[in-house]
Amino acid sequence: MKPAIELIEGDLTGLEAEALVNAANNVLVMGGGVAGAIRRAGGREIEEEAVKKGPIPIGEAVATGAGRLRAKYIIHAAVMGMDFQTDAGKIRAATRNSLLRAEELGVKSIAFPALGTGVGRFPLDECARIMLGEVRKHLQGKTGLERVIFVLHGKEAYQAFKAVARDDD
Repeated sequence: MKPAIELIEGDLTGLEAEALVNAANNVLVMGGGVAGAIRRAGGREIEEEAVKKGPIPIGEAVATGAGRLRAKYIIHAAVMGMDFQTDAGKIRAATRNSLLRAEELGVKSIAFPALGTGVGRFPLDECARIMLGEVRKHLQGKTGLERVIFVLHGKEAYQAFKAVARDDD
């Protein structure tokens, strides 16, 4: 069965997927944006576990438990440092390393936000091209993943990813 790529407009924290990706900074402190939403919904224990694993290189990813969320794991993708700056290379590496952590965990489903587009202010359309490209490249190889879900906050993000996905088909 070919793995499915899905696009959903909504809240990542309410999704039922085995692993949720957190758009993290490299010290893994969960402040605002996606990270703050995950901490509020899942509990401080997620942040406490993450911080013990940091700091990590920008572009890397580490996994923790998911606290009170329905997911099993949170994969913290360090898409920026404490300067809150990101770029295409950091987003590409963070996406790739999140997928590798998912494979190591043996999960069948992973859900991503649009990495680096909130606090990092990276352009949505470029983020969509990078992330969808990395996911498609990963899924062409040997994988245990069956579903990769992009959970996009707001109509603008959803439309940007939808346009790129349609252009690539």
